[in-house]
Amino acid sequence: MKCKMEDALEYILDYRGKTPQKSENGILTLSAKSVRDGYIDYSQCYYISESEYAHFMVRGFPRLGDVLLTTEAPLGVTARIDREDIALAQRLLTLRGKEGVLDTGYLYYYLRSPIGQGKLKERQTGTTVTGIKQAEFRKIEIELPDINRQKAIAGVLSSLDKKIKLNKKINNNLEQQAQAIFENQFLEFQTLPEGWKQASLIDIADYLNGLAMQKYRPSVDEIGIPVLKIKELRLGCCDDSRELCSPNIKSEYIIHDGDVIFSWSGSLLVDFWCGGTCGLNQHLFKVTSKKYDKWFYYAWTKHYLDRFIAVAADKATTMGHIKRDELSKAEVLIPTEQDYRRIGGLLQPIFDLIISNRIENKRLAETRDSLLPRLMSGELDVSEIDL
Repeated sequence: MKCKMEDALEYILDYRGKTPQKSENGILTLSAKSVRDGYIDYSQCYYISESEYAHFMVRGFPRLGDVLLTTEAPLGVTARIDREDIALAQRLLTLRGKEGVLDTGYLYYYLRSPIGQGKLKERQTGTTVTGIKQAEFRKIEIELPDINRQKAIAGVLSSLDKKIKLNKKINNNLEQQAQAIFENQFLEFQTLPEGWKQASLIDIADYLNGLAMQKYRPSVDEIGIPVLKIKELRLGCCDDSRELCSPNIKSEYIIHDGDVIFSWSGSLLVDFWCGGTCGLNQHLFKVTSKKYDKWFYYAWTKHYLDRFIAVAADKATTMGHIKRDELSKAEVLIPTEQDYRRIGGLLQPIFDLIISNRIENKRLAETRDSLLPRLMSGELDVSEIDL
C-alpha cells in the first residue's frame, strides 16, 4: 500500500520558529543538536522552567517511542524518545504512526534507510541552509507492507539496536568500575608507597602527533582508508562524509581497533578507537609505550583530561589546545613490579572487555545497516533472517 505521510501518521509535532527561554533547571529540552544517529545525546540538552514548559508546549506532548527527526542542519537524523516530561525546540519533528496503518518502529527505520533519506532530500528546500518543512514532509509517499510485516521488520532491526544499547550500558558500568579502581590504587595515598617512583606522562608513553592528511591523499590506483579526525573520535566511527588518505603512509600513523587516541586540540578527548583501520590526522596523538601496558598509560592520560581541558580553555582564542609541555607537568606514580602486575590484573581485563564490546557494536551496527535497505525494499524477507 502506498500513501502519503500525512495519511499514515497519527501525530506530527513541529515547533519550527519557536525557542523556549532557557533555565538553570526544570524540564529537559531537546534541540536538533541533541539528536544523534539513533540516540539522544543528553549532554547537548538544556532546561526550561516548569511554568515555561506549560506555556510553551501547547502544540502537543511527545510520548515514549515517538520518532524524532531533524529538519535541517543536518537533515534526516533520527532517534526515538526514551523518556517523558521533555520539551522540544525548533528544527525537530516528532512523529507517531497511525494505529493499524504505520508501525512507529517501522517508521523509525524507514526514515533511516536509503529510501527514506532519499525521500527527505527530494523534498528539501533552501539555499544556504537546506531543510524540509512540515508541509513538504506530509507529502512524502511511503510504501507500506501490511502492519504485521512492518512490525516484524522493526523487531529484527530493533533486536540489534537493543544489543548495542546493552553493550553501551555494560561499558558505562565498566568505565565507572575502572575509574574507582584507579582512584583507589593510585590516588588515596598519604605518602608514596615504598619502592614506588614519581614520573610524568612523557616518561611512561609516546605521544605521536598525526599528519596533515590533505598531503597524503590516495593515488589513482590506491583504495584509500578513512582519516581519523576529532569528529570521528568523538563519534566513535567514520561516517560517509569522512575523508580518505593513502594506505601507504608510515605504519606508525595507521590506527587500529583498541589504539589509545588523545585529541589535544579543539574537543579534548582520550579514548580507545574501535572504528576500524584509519590514518591519524594532525591534532590527535596516538598514545603507545614500549615499556608499559595500555591500561597504565590510558588510565593516567585520562586522569589528567579535565586539567588539560581547563588549560586549553584558558589559552583558547579560536580553538583551545595543550602543548607537550603540559604532558611533562602531569605527575604519574609508577608502582613496584609486583604492585604493577596486581593493579594491571584488575584494570586490563576491564579495558579489554570495553574494547571488545565496542568492536562487537560496530559489527552489529554494520549488520543492521546492511539489512535495513534490503528489508525495506523487499529484497529480503524477514523469515530469511537468522541472527
